[in-house]
Amino acid sequence: MINVLFADDHEMVRIGVTAYLSAQPDINVTAEADDGGEAVRLALELRPDIVLMDLVMKEMDGIEATKQIIEQWPEAKIIVVTSFIDDEKVYPALEAGAVSYMLKTSKASEIAKAIRKTHDGESILEPEVTGKIMNRMREKPADNLHDQLTNREMEILMLVAQGKTNQEIADELFIALKTVKVHISNILGKLEVQDRTQAVIYAFKHNLV
Repeated sequence: MINVLFADDHEMVRIGVTAYLSAQPDINVTAEADDGGEAVRLALELRPDIVLMDLVMKEMDGIEATKQIIEQWPEAKIIVVTSFIDDEKVYPALEAGAVSYMLKTSKASEIAKAIRKTHDGESILEPEVTGKIMNRMREKPADNLHDQLTNREMEILMLVAQGKTNQEIADELFIALKTVKVHISNILGKLEVQDRTQAVIYAFKHNLV
């Protein structure tokens, strides 16, 4: 079971999404929070597999809550689920440590899919978010850590940036899933990033995609 903490200050949103997720055979919503402070407390106490985090909440917003959780528990996997797509929300949320970014306009089935993929080590970004990252990062000066990547690692980085899962990459390149995971681990180390989302940001920043 994938244990989920759902933080959102809109009760009806929590009721609807929780009902759908709880009906899934592999997902269990273990706790709910209606503000960022409570989300931090429950995340550190329960250590769920996934935290679904709204951004605009009373008392403490989701960005600050994400930052506090990651500072005390760096391995946390946080999925932003929000109505906001503006720059003032997207970049701070990702910089705080969120690994996936979903909109509330997404279907509940898409949120469930994002939970599974994020749990498996993937990063799910709304297309609008990916476009914003690409435009912003292209304006910044480049370092060239990617020069250390082998041809195969560069190929896999491109597929990661296209949103491919580990299994899809393995199938496309006709290599073992374990081999893909080793390559991705090497890529993250060479690029000095912590996760796939940051690797994708790096790829856009350096015009590799």
